[in-house]
Amino acid sequence: MSERWTGERLRVGGLAGAALLALTLALLAVLAVGSGGSGVRWQQPGAGATPLAVLGDSDSHSYGDSLSFPRDSDLRGGRYRASSLQWTEAVSRLRPGHLDLGPWGVWGVPVPIGRAARWLGLSLRQPRKEDYLHNFAYAGAGCDDLTRGGGRQTQHLLDLLASDRERWSRGVVVVRIGINDLGTREALDAFASDPVGSRSDAVVEACLRHIEEAVGLVRSRHPQVRLVLVGIFNNAHWARFSDRWQDPVAQERIARALDRFDHGLQAMTLRFGPAVFFDERSWFAARWGGRDGAGAPAYRAVALGPGLRVANTSGDEPSNAVLADGHAGTAWNAMWAASLIDLLNGTWQLRVPAVPPDEIVRLVRAVTSGEPRGAGQNP
Repeated sequence: MSERWTGERLRVGGLAGAALLALTLALLAVLAVGSGGSGVRWQQPGAGATPLAVLGDSDSHSYGDSLSFPRDSDLRGGRYRASSLQWTEAVSRLRPGHLDLGPWGVWGVPVPIGRAARWLGLSLRQPRKEDYLHNFAYAGAGCDDLTRGGGRQTQHLLDLLASDRERWSRGVVVVRIGINDLGTREALDAFASDPVGSRSDAVVEACLRHIEEAVGLVRSRHPQVRLVLVGIFNNAHWARFSDRWQDPVAQERIARALDRFDHGLQAMTLRFGPAVFFDERSWFAARWGGRDGAGAPAYRAVALGPGLRVANTSGDEPSNAVLADGHAGTAWNAMWAASLIDLLNGTWQLRVPAVPPDEIVRLVRAVTSGEPRGAGQNP
C-alpha cells in the first residue's frame, strides 16, 4: 500500500473523515513539537559554538532520557543513574560553550504515531525521547535505520541542517552505528566460524551500503558540513563476552570482518570529504589493551588519577568501564568525548579547549558523589 495520502481516503466518511483527519493531524503536530524536558536548565552555547549532530544507536543515545530509561529502573547507571553520562552528555558538560548539541527536551513522536503519520504521507521524527535536539541516535537502531523504516534518522537530520544552512556549513555530524548489526553474539559467532569470510562480507557490506546512502544524502545537500565516521567496536572485548572466543583463530576471523567495515568507512571519508575516521578499536586498545595470543582476556586498567583506576569490567560504580546494563560508563564516555574533541581540533582546527585528565577525573568523581546535573546538562 502506498504511504502517500490521497483524496480517496479523505472522502471516506465525508465530514466525519475530515474531522478525524484534522484531529489526527493536530495530535501529530502536538506530539512532534519538543518540550523543555524535566525542568532542565539549558546553557545557551556561545555565538561561535560549533553545531554538533549525531546519527547512531545506544552508543550515543543520552542516558538522561527518562522516557526510554525510566528513573526507577536499573538501566544506565542503577543507583548512579542520576549522574551517569553518555559521551554526548559528557561533551555538553565539559564544553557547552564550544560544541552545541542543541537544547535538551522531548522530541519526536511515539513509534505507533510515527507509523500512522507515514500512512498519511507525513514523516515525523521518532521514537519520542528526551535528549538533545541534534541527537538522532536511539537505542536499538541498526544501519538500515539511518535512511529506512520508522527511524529515518538521516532524513530528519537533513531537515535540521536545512533550517540554518549557513550555521551548519561549519557544523559536524558524527555517524556512529553498526554494533547492533555486527556486534551481537550471533554476529560474532558467525564471524568466528567463517573461515573464508564470505558470510561475514555480506553482512558487513549490507551495513556499509546503508551508511554510504546516509552519508551520500548529507553530502549531496550540504557539501560543507564535516563528517566523523566512527569505526566499529569489537564486542569480543565487551566484559560480558570475555569468556567467549578464547581462540586466536576465532579472534583473527572476527578482526578480519571488522577490518572490512572500518576500511569501508575509511574509503567513504575520501569520497565524501570533508570527513574523518575515528578508529574505535585502536582507541580502546590504547587504553585497556586486549586479549593475549591465545585469545584469553589480558586487559589492563586505566589509571585516570590518584585512587581512580578504571577496569574493563561491568558494574555501575565508576571504576568499571562498562555499566551493569552493558553500556559504556562515565569514565569511558568522558575519555571518548575528549578524544573526539582532539580529533576535531587536529582535523579542522576547531579550537575547542582540550580536556585534560584531571578534568575527566573530576567529572567521573561527580558520579561517585551523586552530584546533581547542572546548567547545560540533562536532569
